[in-house]
Formats: sequence, C-alpha cells, structure tokens
Amino acid sequence: MRLSQSFTRTTHGVPADEQSRNAKLLIKAGYIHKEMAGVYVLLPLGLRVIEKIKQIVREEMNAIDGQELQMSSLQRKELWQKTDRWDDKEVDIWFKSKLRNGSEVGLAWSHEEPIVDMLKNFISSYRDLPVYVYQFQTKLRNEIRAKSGILRTREFIMKDMYSLSRTADEHEAFYQRAIEAYHKVFKRIGIDDKTFFTFASGGAFTQFSHEFQTLLASGEDTVYLDEIKKRAINAEVMSDEVASSLSLDKAKLEKVTVAEVGNIFNFGTTKAEQLGLQFSDKAGQKQPVFLGSYGIGITRLMGVVAELFADDKGLVWPEAVAPYQVHLIALSGSQAKKSAEALYDQLTTAGVEVIYDDRGDSAGKMFADADLLGAPIRLVVSEKSLAAGGYEIKHRKQETAKIVPVDSIVDILRR
Repeated sequence: MRLSQSFTRTTHGVPADEQSRNAKLLIKAGYIHKEMAGVYVLLPLGLRVIEKIKQIVREEMNAIDGQELQMSSLQRKELWQKTDRWDDKEVDIWFKSKLRNGSEVGLAWSHEEPIVDMLKNFISSYRDLPVYVYQFQTKLRNEIRAKSGILRTREFIMKDMYSLSRTADEHEAFYQRAIEAYHKVFKRIGIDDKTFFTFASGGAFTQFSHEFQTLLASGEDTVYLDEIKKRAINAEVMSDEVASSLSLDKAKLEKVTVAEVGNIFNFGTTKAEQLGLQFSDKAGQKQPVFLGSYGIGITRLMGVVAELFADDKGLVWPEAVAPYQVHLIALSGSQAKKSAEALYDQLTTAGVEVIYDDRGDSAGKMFADADLLGAPIRLVVSEKSLAAGGYEIKHRKQETAKIVPVDSIVDILRR
C-alpha cells in the first residue's frame, strides 16, 4: 500500500464528543471514522487489523472442531417470545423494527435462539451430536452508555460460537476446551498475561457466566483479582461465599479496572427445552440438548489492544495483528526514492506486508505518522543510509535505529 494513494489521512483533530483514548488514537491514525455515538466505520487500516484478529480467532475455533457459518441479522419475534427474551423488561438492548406487512422483527444482538431453532432441522439422533458452530457477525445493541470508543458500541463485530452436546459431561469437556482456546487467542495477540478468567453474572443470558477480562485503566468493569492464580471475580457478584466457592481468599484479592474481551455461558438444557430441540439417545429416549455460548468482541478487542500498547507517540501494534509489518519511508533524494521503490517491490514480492510512505513530506512529518500508525518495524531509505551501506531499521518499541545491509533486509524481516 502506498500512502500517496490512500484516501485516509492522519489528523490531529477528533470529534468533540469523543472521550475515549482508544477511539482518539484510531481516529487520528486513520483506522476508524466516527459515524455517531457508539457507531464507527472501519477504514482500510482498521479493517486489516480486524481481519488479522478474526483469522487468529478462526484458527483457534477451527482447532476445537468449530464450523463457521453466517446467521441472519433479522430475528423473528415469536422465536424470542418462546424464551421470554423478546420483552424489553428482560432484554433492554433490542433494536426492533417492522416489516411492510406489519410484523415485528428484531436486529440481532445474540444468536442462541436462532441457532437452536435452525439446528432442529439437522439434529434428531445422538449420532448427530455434538455440534460446534461459530460466526463473525455485526451485532446491534441499544446501549445506553456509548462513551468508551470501540470498547462499548451500538454496532460491533463479534465472534459467537455455540456448542450443542448430548450430556452435561460432554458439554463440560468442550467448555474447558473453549477456555483453553480463548487463552491461545489472547496469547497469540499478546494480551494473555494481562487477561484473566473471571467469574461473573450472566446478565440477559444466564444466572452466572465466565468472562475474560484484560487489565486496562480505562476499562468499564471492576474485578477482584488473584494474579498468581490468574482468576478473578466480577465486582457485580463479589461476596465471601463466591470467593470461597472458587477457592480464592477474598482478603488477598486486588481490586482492578478491566475491559471484557470475551465471555462464555452455560445454558444447560433450558434453551432446548424452551424451543423443542431434542435428540434420540442410544436407548431411543428423547433428550434435550445441552447448549453453550462463547463470545469474543472482535472490534472491542482491537480497541483494547490499541489502548493497552499505545505510547505518547501513537499506536504500537503487536506483530500478530498489525495492519502491516513494515512502514517504509523514502526521504528526499533521487537515489533514495529509486532505492525505496525497488525495496518496496522486493518486499511485496517476498510476501512482506509493507505500507510505503512515498508522499515526499518532511522527515519529521513522515516519522511522526509512522509512530502514530504503529507498524512494528520502520524502514527508512535515505541518501545517508545508502552511503552507510543499507537501510535504517527501527523497531516501534525501541528508541535507536541501525543500518542493515541491502542484501540482508528480506532475511532479517522474515526472522
């Protein structure tokens, strides 16, 4: 990608009503555009980060036998009425609308009911189970509070997985596999050491749930943390009884601010019983299916990563989710520009993801933009670097740069 051809620009200005650090950084760097409170557009750079996150999640969901699908966004009123979750008194975040024929529909905020109802067409015998399905989809939630940038929005991308099992033991075995898979996701992204398995309220889902909460000063949640055991309790359900049941010493727990990046729910057989999903066991007896639900906020995760690793110069993307691995800059001088063009072609041919600043601005402007955009590696081609025998390379997290030989650069970047 050449910056001279990009329609996006870095900016010093952000919307006056924007309060969150994550959104301010991402807007300034040209990753997102604010459409309205709680609604953001993913610009090309932001979309590349999202796709990197999605691919990591996809690989780990596939590794535990998940099958990807795509459910509809429109929801049938009568389906949710069967589970008492259509009533605004039970679920207060619905966006609802009407079709031209007057029938009422909802805009998807979750998919437990549609998944269970759909799978009635495919599950009838114990041989048809277990089933693990997941999707990446835009969810719509009528949040009252939407002041935390992309950490809490009214429109967002979520990965939601659903497990359908024959027995409680079979369900529990997968539940544990899902927990391990989530830790692998967060480790690959680079936040697992700051992310903790948390006992929490189930809200509109179940009585209790488990969350994955990441330490973040601007986060909206408060948990009581045992950092050694890597376990925490959400403040909403904190009590001596809960701490004791989880083998945690309440007196030793630290109160910290966090941002939720994932959650998992155990519905037992409730949904299947409400919606009539049964299967015939080996004895020919009808049994209800055990349901689990597993979410990761994809856009929320981008906001957490952006804010967690940023410094006073801008974004600092972990390599696994960076939109580009290398930020290439050509400084003034005919030979430098010629060499930078050749290097750009060489890197892209070699499969190195590179964003090329070929705009010819001042060195200060291009260096500042490179820091703001946050690619892991900055490469500078200048008359001075060429005279020294190569290109200037600097890692985003380091202060000093060094010269690397021209013929070594691809091998160095591939390490």
